Amino acid sequence: MRRCSFYGSICRDGLQFLVLAAAAAAPLAVSQAAEPAAGESPTVGSIERLDPRLDAIIPPEATIDVLAMGFAWSEGPVWVPQAGHLLFSDIPNNRVHRWHDKEGLSIFMEPAGFTGPNEYGKERGSNGLGIDAEGRLLFCEHGDRRISRLDPDGGKRTLADAWQGKRFNSPNDLTVHSSGEIYFTDPPYGLPQGASDPRRELDICGVYRLGTDGDVTLLCDTMTRPNGIGFSPDEKTLYVAQSDPAEPIWKAFAVANDGTLDEGRVFFDARELAKGRQGLPDGLVVAADGTIFATGPGGVLVFTPAGDHLGTLLTGQATANCTLGDDGRSLYITADALLCRVRLVGENPRHSSP
Repeated sequence: MRRCSFYGSICRDGLQFLVLAAAAAAPLAVSQAAEPAAGESPTVGSIERLDPRLDAIIPPEATIDVLAMGFAWSEGPVWVPQAGHLLFSDIPNNRVHRWHDKEGLSIFMEPAGFTGPNEYGKERGSNGLGIDAEGRLLFCEHGDRRISRLDPDGGKRTLADAWQGKRFNSPNDLTVHSSGEIYFTDPPYGLPQGASDPRRELDICGVYRLGTDGDVTLLCDTMTRPNGIGFSPDEKTLYVAQSDPAEPIWKAFAVANDGTLDEGRVFFDARELAKGRQGLPDGLVVAADGTIFATGPGGVLVFTPAGDHLGTLLTGQATANCTLGDDGRSLYITADALLCRVRLVGENPRHSSP
């Protein structure tokens, strides 16, 4: 277990279970991150509407609002409903930030994904974040190469860091099944030298399942760069993004009763889009009605469960990830140096298995 300094708390049923540590911690001036100046409400990009069905999800008057800026590479957002705030990673700076609608931006945890004494590449911090059934924060950690959990006493506990005795590459993103099992992806992006790093122990980029008993099962070893991951509302389909420039696709896997996956099918092929737009398939989130919001070429693509592309939130930035918050009324987007938000139509909460 590793203790870290962090500057916030999550409450569940009135109980604080993430201890506020390092109350007198160093000032936040080391971060270049900041919110827009008072009175400013900047926006970026535009919303491309390819199908009128998008209007029932994103209102015609919606804009892509900038909430904060100045991050090295923002990623892995998760909404914490018990506390009403957003947490997200800044991978190169090895931090998790907190954003609250009234309280603004702050550093929640540092270090967040690498706790070693020496430098460790440019992608050392945490990436994807999640919340388990008990409301505890989960991390995909690049530098420490593990799936971890923040426990009630404030300590970080390693849940898994290897498969068959070989260390993971750099866990990237995760999703939690209603059974409590954690499904996650493991490309090599967090290794200092990427796929050719001499520290690499596995010759695959796997999709794994971490059981409630701690056992790790390899579910898929055929994707070259698995990345974002999420379940359909009925948990019969697992969507996985592939961030490979040679084959930028999203796959859909049928989930068997025992939690294993079939060979999968191509859900959407982004090769044509990637020729003229910045970005590759990356993070994703699935709403309770089955709508898929997936970052990729141009920004955030919006899909129906049938794979119809309804439109794209064109952020003008390389866009890493997204999540739903505010009871599904908002889509939060991590886009390079920016944290953005788009207001949605009514309540369309994230599919949340736990």
